[in-house]
Amino acid sequence: MMRWSKALLNTLREAPQDAEIISHQLMIRAGLLRKLGGGLYTYMPLGMRALHKLEAIVREEMERAGAQETLFPILQPAELWKQTGRWETMGPGMFRVKDRKDAWYVLAPTAEEAFTALAKSEIASYRQLPCIIYQMQDKFRDEIRPRFGLIRGKEFIMKDAYSFDKSEEAADASYKAMYDAYVRIFKRAGLNAKPVEADTGDIGGNFSHEFMVFAASGEDGILDCEACGYAANQERAERQTVLLPYTTEAGAATEVATPNQHACEDVAAYLKAPVDRVVKSMVMLANGEPVMVLVPGNRELNEIKLRRFLNGAKIEVADDATVEKVAGPVGSIGPVGLSLPIYADKSLEGAADVIVGANKEGFHLDHVSLARDAKILAYEDLTLVTEGDLCPKCGKPLAIRRGTEVGQCFKLGTKYSKAMGATYLDENGVAQVLTMGCYGIGVSRTLQAIVEQSNDANGIIWPAAVAPYQVGLLLLDPDNPEVVAKAKALAAELEARGIDVFMDDRAERPGVKFKDADLIGFPIRVVAGTKGFEKGGFEIRRRTEKDSDIIAPEAAADAIVARLAE
Repeated sequence: MMRWSKALLNTLREAPQDAEIISHQLMIRAGLLRKLGGGLYTYMPLGMRALHKLEAIVREEMERAGAQETLFPILQPAELWKQTGRWETMGPGMFRVKDRKDAWYVLAPTAEEAFTALAKSEIASYRQLPCIIYQMQDKFRDEIRPRFGLIRGKEFIMKDAYSFDKSEEAADASYKAMYDAYVRIFKRAGLNAKPVEADTGDIGGNFSHEFMVFAASGEDGILDCEACGYAANQERAERQTVLLPYTTEAGAATEVATPNQHACEDVAAYLKAPVDRVVKSMVMLANGEPVMVLVPGNRELNEIKLRRFLNGAKIEVADDATVEKVAGPVGSIGPVGLSLPIYADKSLEGAADVIVGANKEGFHLDHVSLARDAKILAYEDLTLVTEGDLCPKCGKPLAIRRGTEVGQCFKLGTKYSKAMGATYLDENGVAQVLTMGCYGIGVSRTLQAIVEQSNDANGIIWPAAVAPYQVGLLLLDPDNPEVVAKAKALAAELEARGIDVFMDDRAERPGVKFKDADLIGFPIRVVAGTKGFEKGGFEIRRRTEKDSDIIAPEAAADAIVARLAE
């Protein structure tokens, strides 16, 4: 049993000004965290207890899924990262340091290279497969704008696991085992985390799910279908394509003056046309080569989809000089008469009466038929999905919700194993490249996500499985030997039954103790005081309830155990 009088614990009535979201505010106010610097936080004793409980759940489920724990150095040689090309591509978000011999190292932001190097040295035969290994380790990323406490910091705790298999088919089984383990982890932690389809980003690979916690403060837009359960982040989300209604040719393309009109909305207003009848033309660079992309004027290009369609090409917006060289004046460009590769959003397929830039300052072309007047290489889903678009699975309208990512599963394929020469000998003694999967949980982020999802106006509402202490025992009369004796006896009985107890033995007013207990969020609050015992015993209530029950001392432990089980 821990006593408040001996604990390193100070609660705050007000949140610091830089704590922008409720979970960040509550974790600071409840004494779980203290800020050391921008994006850097110290875990206080209560915070560490909750963190360790969450880590224990992760470890149990990883081992249940057949994963073996390892621990890699945070400081990793640059040579590993150069083998995969990520020394160049990870950008300024990766911390790089030199030692006294001028050798470069990385403070690992992720661990694909290190795990692949280990597999290369240790896995020799198909008999060792499948193999899943994981670690719980600090990671470092030089966030341009650290914010929201543990949600986006420069240092954070991650559980990263990697699977190694003989083939894509075998890797599917490992992926499912990890996916199912993640479902169990978040459920046990009392967190409502929904798996959504996601882009693989800098990690690479060809398939991914993110586990998202819905919250108003979430950084990611999630397209969610309540009808069938389809969900995907905005980078990945698809929709049922609805073709534009402008499919009847209206004669030859005609040049129309549009002085000082460049944005699609302005052109549409000037010509008294619907904005989706104006085609937005953009010059992008794909691996440094210019291409044109067309989307309806009321839509935004999804660069992730374009990258995926162009087989992982590096996508950038072309500078003005390039645009003018290959197309024409910025703000007046269109696809007619151009020779560079042109790709259009699928909703433009069959468009035969639309407005495009004339590649001439102050002019647009009306009544353009894309099939007749332009050379479109392909029609593909290239736009961001928005609220109200139709679900690709069931056709019902999609809603946008905000979410915070707490975990992600990737099918990596052979991206890293091929680059680093990680192979095994198959049944015929032939060397084959290992097929990989990657599975990460932001452990520290998950801890705060629990608080973000589970709180009220009075403070945190911890799920019992991860609460720093399951029972807050408030000693209202610390000078009364009889009250103290009964409280100690109850605490001893509870701890003998595996329930951890935090006793507030401060010489404080009852109201202060009640407020602090709610702020910290003990799942069960037990009040031990002279008035309560005069009424018949301990006053016991769940954190989510308003009223307390009076329970006789001899029955109190059973009542608390039952409430925790519920």
